[in-house]
Amino acid sequence: MLDVPFWLWGAFAATVIVSLAVDLLSHRTAHVIRFKEAAAWSCLWVGLAVIFGAVVFLVLGATAGTEYTTAWLLEKSLSVDNLFVFAVIFAYFKVPRAYQHRVLFFGVIGALVFRGIFLSLGVAVVSRFTAVLFAFAAVLFYSTYKLLKDEEESFDPGKSFAVRLLRKFIPVRDEYAGAKFFVKEAGKRVATPLLAVVAAIEAADLIFAVDSVPAVLAVSDDAFIVYTSNAFAILGLRALYFMLAGLLDRFHYLSKGLAIILAFIGVKLILQASHKMISPSIPEIPSPISLAVIIVVLAGSVVLSLRRPAPAGAVERTGEGTGASEIGQPSSPDAEDDPDPSGGSSGQDA
Repeated sequence: MLDVPFWLWGAFAATVIVSLAVDLLSHRTAHVIRFKEAAAWSCLWVGLAVIFGAVVFLVLGATAGTEYTTAWLLEKSLSVDNLFVFAVIFAYFKVPRAYQHRVLFFGVIGALVFRGIFLSLGVAVVSRFTAVLFAFAAVLFYSTYKLLKDEEESFDPGKSFAVRLLRKFIPVRDEYAGAKFFVKEAGKRVATPLLAVVAAIEAADLIFAVDSVPAVLAVSDDAFIVYTSNAFAILGLRALYFMLAGLLDRFHYLSKGLAIILAFIGVKLILQASHKMISPSIPEIPSPISLAVIIVVLAGSVVLSLRRPAPAGAVERTGEGTGASEIGQPSSPDAEDDPDPSGGSSGQDA
């Protein structure tokens, strides 16, 4: 384990808290986020991640810096697949575009908490039971198979466990009420569909953690490296979504690239576990090679997608699951761009 100075942990925590506060204040007024604004924020998040990586290089050494960069880039690439699910969730619940950032903001908060828990448990388990790496590799190989065969499980936001659990504890009204999560109707507090969307986003992140956590633990088993790299990748997820929202289907080879990366990481896990449990003579894959493979595969997937566009009649992934939802129906066909689709709703702010 790395000997991480306390001030570096403090600097990381301060950076995350200040960044989230600035982001929240900058978007306190609901509005549709356009490409230019999303690109500026995306550059900011990437810049923060790169600067922090440079600090890790200087303070903890080249090995730690390379592991951080590899883990961050790996998580960033895997998170692209999350964007498709975000698009499905927003389409399913017909979330007005002006409120999508608010939903993703709270989704990020939950993701930071859940990933912290999962990664801490993962690091603890790996440090005591090296054999679990073989199980992690099996998970990644199965994910590779699903991506290559296009057999990813369909995600139904309305039937996710989190949404069903929410409805058991509190009534969920059918109409939105601006950017509010709760309103009062007849003296009782009820949730708006916006809260159900947050629950669906959190449920989706738990699903993606099944691939993400084993993959990043193949790069490093140090808690500082795996969590900081994940955190910076997650922080930039919202801006990346709004920047690429209309372009997701153009990168149709990206899923194949992610499959190659997951398979490579699975092999890395097997070699890593075999080196520790079977024989030290079994080679491990160094982090610089892992970083190079991820960069080359990602770049190749993007370039190939642009050079060989998908057929015009291909079904868009972002259009899946857009059937009518049991909750979250907008009050008008134009609700997507209406800053207050609830109109003259009688619900009062809770």
